Amino acid sequence: MSRVIFEGDDVGQMWVEGTSIHHDSKALITISSPTGERSIVLTPTQIYDAQSKDYVKAPPERITPKNQATKKRIATIFSFAGYIMIAILATFVLLSSSGKMQARVVLTGSMEPTINPGDIVLLNPSKTVAVQKNDIVTYTGRRFDGTAVGSFTHRIVGGDAQTGYVLKGDANTNPDTQQVKREDIVGKVVFVLPYIGQFLTPKNLFTLIPFIFILWLVIDRIKND
Repeated sequence: MSRVIFEGDDVGQMWVEGTSIHHDSKALITISSPTGERSIVLTPTQIYDAQSKDYVKAPPERITPKNQATKKRIATIFSFAGYIMIAILATFVLLSSSGKMQARVVLTGSMEPTINPGDIVLLNPSKTVAVQKNDIVTYTGRRFDGTAVGSFTHRIVGGDAQTGYVLKGDANTNPDTQQVKREDIVGKVVFVLPYIGQFLTPKNLFTLIPFIFILWLVIDRIKND
């Protein structure tokens, strides 16, 4: 007996020849590829579609079906993103502990569109770093009596180290009233991380941490499946 199986399939035609010794004999034939899997059960009288997992446990080296491949790709993407985040956080910790980098969360829109509320600015805190016109720096704002009131991140638009620097937010109409002394400049902005600071409020962290834990469980389940 000669019969064609998987007729019209993109894997091409396959033929099986011979006769069955037993009238109730059956054979499971599975073809798998990166695009998916197709299985049939062959009997002496008919051929019908089947799911191989209903009959045998697939060996680990067999090519993964399409839906499993998609799950693995998703798990790989999330894992890769997680490793990147861990690397970034570890870098921040090392740079901060060594005094070579500081981070500040921007709260206002005075520097829009260059820096937006919720962005994190990374500062070179070295007191010896050179600053000049058009540099964006973070400085300690003070009252007239010299009392510190907070930190501001604005652009240098004039002045010098002797007379004091003139700073202005890109979105502000007028320069800041304070003539900023060199010792009041906390650091020079070297990099901006957009949006991350928006998630660092206590309310968002309270929501984000359980979400990350649940997401980790989902990824682990996908890996196990």
